[in-house]
Amino acid sequence: MVKPSKSSIYIIAEAGVNHNGDLDRAMALIDVAAASGADAVKFQTFSASRLASSTAPKAAYQQRTTNADQSQLEMLRALELPLEWHEPLQRHARHKGIQFLSTAFDKESLAFLETLNLPLYKIPSGELTNGPLLWDFARTGKPLVVSTGMASLADVEQALAVLCHGMHEAEEPDSLHEVWQCWSDGIARTRLQERVSLLHCTSQYPAPLKEVNLMAMDTLSQAFHLPVGYSDHTQGNLVALAAVARGARIIEKHFTLDRSLPGPDHKASLEPEELATLVSDIRSLESAFGDGYKGPQPSEWDTRLAARQSLVTAMAVREGEVFTEENLTTGRAGGGLSAMLYWDQIGQRAQRDYEAGEAI
Repeated sequence: MVKPSKSSIYIIAEAGVNHNGDLDRAMALIDVAAASGADAVKFQTFSASRLASSTAPKAAYQQRTTNADQSQLEMLRALELPLEWHEPLQRHARHKGIQFLSTAFDKESLAFLETLNLPLYKIPSGELTNGPLLWDFARTGKPLVVSTGMASLADVEQALAVLCHGMHEAEEPDSLHEVWQCWSDGIARTRLQERVSLLHCTSQYPAPLKEVNLMAMDTLSQAFHLPVGYSDHTQGNLVALAAVARGARIIEKHFTLDRSLPGPDHKASLEPEELATLVSDIRSLESAFGDGYKGPQPSEWDTRLAARQSLVTAMAVREGEVFTEENLTTGRAGGGLSAMLYWDQIGQRAQRDYEAGEAI
């Protein structure tokens, strides 16, 4: 699983394709991500010609946010991250103290990223059913964060089965039947525990609140017993914070320098100040989680003395006199016997003289 570098919740600032083909803008995105306090900044590495055919349609949100007359292939070509940019971007991220990540969308791009020795790989939702690429991801030996947008539980299980085979076998499978045979091996499945985390996701930009379905995080966790996080495409910070409160161990959020820029993802992205606020709020939430032990906190001890009720006399009581319901009551006294001992003290004799209102 992912080992966060700063905190128990790993925050990925998703630059994605929001560089718009401009190296200076890509560098500036790294600056923003680092300044926000995120753990990692992530881009996307792909060859447009390998990713989409000339006839591939755009998604509806891409039609709305880019030139409707432009094909998906033409759009992607304008958003490629040139291979020669990767090392300068990685060096800049290292200088800024933030991890550099990029998502590979094809086998050749993954092979290139392997030369950069990235700390982990994010498998995008669109490649969850790309068996050969999943198998190659598994063979890298790196931690894998698997996004599950557009997926059924069966899709996720099948993807995990392919990853399981790639982690256990040195040769590609001859058939899907062979993949499922490996999945049935409990020992082979345990390798997933060491390397794989799942991200719940709704693949719409921006994602409508009524389709977020955060409770699916619980379903993924219960079904596969793997760490679970959330890749957020909603507008604003509310849902990402709610995911953290529900137990997300990883949060991924798109960000941009300017939401008004042209491109498919800008409108569903946070601007710099919003990203910084999100990271700060997540860190504050983490500090509020505590360790789960239920007991008085250090700042509560003084309040406990002032607010808890004790046994006090309702009237003057002389030494040797029996405590009764008439002369014994409860009240805030800043000390003395707990009011929970009221019934135990009824019928007992006073060990000394008490004034009215004095703690026992």
